[in-house]
Amino acid sequence: MEIDFNKGGGLVPAIIQDAVTHAVLMMGYMNEEAYRKTLETKLVTFYSRSRQKLWTKGEESGNYLHLVSIASDCDNDTLLVKVHPAGPVCHLGTDTCWAETNSEDILFLRYLQDFIEKRKEEMPEGSYTTSLFKKGINRMAQKVGEEAVETVIEATNGTDEGLIYEASDMIYHLIVLLTAKGHRIEDLARELKKRHKE
Repeated sequence: MEIDFNKGGGLVPAIIQDAVTHAVLMMGYMNEEAYRKTLETKLVTFYSRSRQKLWTKGEESGNYLHLVSIASDCDNDTLLVKVHPAGPVCHLGTDTCWAETNSEDILFLRYLQDFIEKRKEEMPEGSYTTSLFKKGINRMAQKVGEEAVETVIEATNGTDEGLIYEASDMIYHLIVLLTAKGHRIEDLARELKKRHKE
């Protein structure tokens, strides 16, 4: 990726965006050294114009910005940095520097699948998700069926709390199955969107 650091006197604006919610969290500046350190450490690092030095976001608060990706704009002089924030981003304690709330529960499903994909890749011992991947597609599909039956039972003869609990189990096992088959929860959203008629 070519970045034109010269245009801004050695600095480029870096727009920080939550990789899951897509909320814009803050804006800072990077020089080439800050950019390279961000890539090396996977923690977003800026160049402070007031202090004239590098600073890694979160080094004092612990609210680090964990790097997901960096893209340059069409003029190669502005960066879009996607992150997983570890806590509030603004020094005033708000989620964003514009005092906006950075949460949308439905988007947790995307994060959950990212987490499940990491489990599939790393296969840590003692993980329930790992045990499902080890048992194979048939067992994963069976678990989806079992949880679907339990969801139906709660819907017809149980409680609202039980329905939410069992439906959540069903969705979790469905995402594990989708992951094993190389698909994403977003694929289901696209299919439903395609079918939808106003």
